[in-house]
Amino acid sequence: MPIDDFNDLADLLHKAGKVAAEIFASAAETEKLGRPAPAAVAALQQSGLLALTAPRSSGGLEAGLGLQARVALELGKGCPSVGWVASLSNAAKAMVGPMLGPTAQVALFEDPQAIACASGVGTGKAVREDNGDLRISGRWRMASGCDVATWASLVVSVLDESGRPVEAGIVLTRVKDLEIDRSWRSAGLQGTGSYALVAEDILVHSAFSVVGPVGHQGPPPAVVSLGAIIAHLAPMVGAALGQVEAARNLFSGDRVPSRTTYARLVESPLARDYFARAERMVRAAERDTLAVADALDSLGPGQEPSAELRSTWRMDLVSAAGSCRSAMEYLLDLHGAAGFDPQEPLQRVWRDVAVGTRYVGLNPYIAAEDHARVLLNAGPAVSTL
Repeated sequence: MPIDDFNDLADLLHKAGKVAAEIFASAAETEKLGRPAPAAVAALQQSGLLALTAPRSSGGLEAGLGLQARVALELGKGCPSVGWVASLSNAAKAMVGPMLGPTAQVALFEDPQAIACASGVGTGKAVREDNGDLRISGRWRMASGCDVATWASLVVSVLDESGRPVEAGIVLTRVKDLEIDRSWRSAGLQGTGSYALVAEDILVHSAFSVVGPVGHQGPPPAVVSLGAIIAHLAPMVGAALGQVEAARNLFSGDRVPSRTTYARLVESPLARDYFARAERMVRAAERDTLAVADALDSLGPGQEPSAELRSTWRMDLVSAAGSCRSAMEYLLDLHGAAGFDPQEPLQRVWRDVAVGTRYVGLNPYIAAEDHARVLLNAGPAVSTL
């Protein structure tokens, strides 16, 4: 279904909202399992939202960043971990798919609902066979969703006979051909199953690799580097939005501030102020995230923003991440110690947002350093992103 008008978009987001309600029901199970619960995966697959960035010829929507971000926002309201896995899967397909040749593209999108994971964090090495195929070995960390994924996109260095890296790039391989090291632990986003993938002398057909000489890749295009940040951030913004809406119910009910003379929470002017601050912060984060996504979509083929604009967009996303964290603190203050009850969704989402908004691309002090350098022409960026 092409997203050609507002009605199509509204229908898709309504569907995403229904899926959010379904994955919310299994959010506690997702965290306990350390991966998206079976019911959550089934809900995503039945909705078609895992095919968001697949080619239309394969039954997908070829969605741009704006649509990807809006769907991820909705899913994040239901379960940040499941929204994270779905968002990164769609992003991986969007970024890796166009780079591959026809053979690999057909395989990747044979099942447009298949989940894809990716990792560039690790020690992936490859050696080239005489026929051009690659044999890969290594350990790639933080492959979110690998437990439920069919495909893995992995960054590798191709070594010559002396062990010197001469090429670098990505390989696409089936997760079933790899081992999963489930040693990963985290205070938040536990349900993403961001475990390590391990390969020992695995053969990858040349059609499933995209590599080039070391040092000739250059910086990633803005749509790639900023698109990756948006894919990680959007579910977290959605998670914070979901908790703002949940907190609104506190004011319509009969909740009483403990040990006060108030009969209801809504009677407290500062409680109302805390809620309004949290709501404004998260709405601003939503606006900034979607604005950057839409701006990237508006770029023409091969068009790159200026260094200053690119840095400004990154700072907008970093600011959005910080606003979400601050908003969650206000919401916890409104709940008090009860918000940390293990059965209370707020404490789980608080942990998820705290971890997810610290994705490497959202590193606030590095982003700020680079922004000052760009604004003052004071030297090259320190970030490889």
